[in-house]
Amino acid sequence: MKKHYLIIRIKGEPDAHPDVRKTLENLRLLRRYAAVIYPADLPGLEGMLRKAQAWITWGEVNKDTLAKLLKERGRAPGDKRLTEEYIKEKFGVSSFEELAEKILSGEIVLHKQEAIKPFFRLHPPRGGFRKSIKKPYGSEGEAGYRGEAINELVIRML
Repeated sequence: MKKHYLIIRIKGEPDAHPDVRKTLENLRLLRRYAAVIYPADLPGLEGMLRKAQAWITWGEVNKDTLAKLLKERGRAPGDKRLTEEYIKEKFGVSSFEELAEKILSGEIVLHKQEAIKPFFRLHPPRGGFRKSIKKPYGSEGEAGYRGEAINELVIRML
């Protein structure tokens, strides 16, 4: 399994530098609580994450969380919900778990195909953020790299 980052935008734009705004646009994080998934070895990704780290949080997504995210928040073009019939027709898989496995193994590159929208719209986390969104994760904050803890946050945002 290849490592994939789930990236969530947690802050708005008013005080963002133009370089940061462009980086967020390139990551397809156009609004708060939008999420995207990229392979960790994507060229240039580490630099973009570093540049926008005060506005985003990210970590390694696991198969169960990705399957749940695809099922509950995945959208096809035209803003239609993903169904098992639709993913079977487009990808030849029988379940969301199988689709998540193919994405994590690298067989399906989520940001390059057109059958699923490349971003997910999420709710604010149930129970709110535990700490300040202005500080880095690990030092009394929520922004920046959080590793496997991203899965717990996403479940609260579905």
